[in-house]
Amino acid sequence: MTLTNSPIGESAKGTGIGPPAAARGAGLNLVVATIGFMVNFWAWALLGPLGPGIKERLGLSFAAQSLLVAVPVLVGSLGRIPIGALTDRYGARIMFTLVSLATVVPVVVLAFVQSSYPAMIVAGFFLGIGGTAFAVGVPHVSAWYPPARRGFAIGAFGVGMGGTAISNLTTVKLSNAYGPKTPFLVVAGVLAAYAVLAYTVLRGAPGRQVAAGSPWRRPAEVARLTITWQLCLLYAVGFGGFVAFSVYLPAYLRTAYGLDINDAALRTAGFVVLAVIARPIGGWLSDRLHPVPVLVWSFSGIAGLAVVQAFQPRLMPVGTIAFLGMAGLLGAASGAVFALVGKLAPADKVGSVTGVVGAAGGLGGFVPPLVMGWVYGAEHSYAIGLMLLSDVALAAAVYTGVKMASLARRS
Repeated sequence: MTLTNSPIGESAKGTGIGPPAAARGAGLNLVVATIGFMVNFWAWALLGPLGPGIKERLGLSFAAQSLLVAVPVLVGSLGRIPIGALTDRYGARIMFTLVSLATVVPVVVLAFVQSSYPAMIVAGFFLGIGGTAFAVGVPHVSAWYPPARRGFAIGAFGVGMGGTAISNLTTVKLSNAYGPKTPFLVVAGVLAAYAVLAYTVLRGAPGRQVAAGSPWRRPAEVARLTITWQLCLLYAVGFGGFVAFSVYLPAYLRTAYGLDINDAALRTAGFVVLAVIARPIGGWLSDRLHPVPVLVWSFSGIAGLAVVQAFQPRLMPVGTIAFLGMAGLLGAASGAVFALVGKLAPADKVGSVTGVVGAAGGLGGFVPPLVMGWVYGAEHSYAIGLMLLSDVALAAAVYTGVKMASLARRS
């Protein structure tokens, strides 16, 4: 396996050529990219908080409800592969603008088709475009910062996943207060405004390497890198776990603890906020320790807390501690994985690697809601699903500690 560091990072450490951490415009581009990530994730997560209410209104099964909230996750995950490659070629200014405008369409459609399950599935498919924004922002931010600061910078960009918290905090309230169309129309307006902001403000980093050749071949090129698949595995567990809980936790809390829709959405928002806060902390720790030990401890903690929740403690405070603990560790693990991307991905392929790894993370979030819904429908218990999470997290901890320990010495 060949480990290639960014030429920008090497020059920053050596000759001083290239954009240092404090380069003029770095902070502004980080902030605007983070806003774009947040706004698009807000749109991407709109169906999660409304899922329980839609289930009751349309008389859906648990499996049908799970499919509705999982479809945008699937599309947003797979879509990161081409979007990441296109970002390497055309830059974040163009791609953030296009992704945001494209997401406006399904958001507006969803405002008017909420009485039709098939129409919502189709619109939810295209809503997944919003989830691809992640693959636009990571290479953009990575190009602005040298390796010594890249873990924290990408972790700070990861705060944008707090868009799912905004969705959980506002969607049900806006729907109840002003009508079911309101949250969708509000988000559509915000997306359009952000598209204008991105096109006006975002700029490529000095010395950014523009990818040559066809962007459609680049995913195949990075697929030949061993590190790509190692990172895919780790991100599927870390970010996949976060995505799964962020979209399915409202349904879980409503079914397992009898909470009303609004209370379940608010508690899910708390889960998301803690994960968002932990993500830059995971990146910061990775800059100082190395991502490998951060990942080992994070995955080990997730495995233990998932076992606790598998027994579905009757006392809500115990469940709250378990879920909030998992939120913090999942956020830290997500930040640590992309600290590794910043350290190890070739400079002109960061977007492509991000796309493939990001797709794996999203796919990791697509499967668990379907499994949880199917298992609950068959067994009326979530214990099996949570024990599976524990097993997978423990396996990821062992794999990271045994197979990837050499990265701590080589990067």
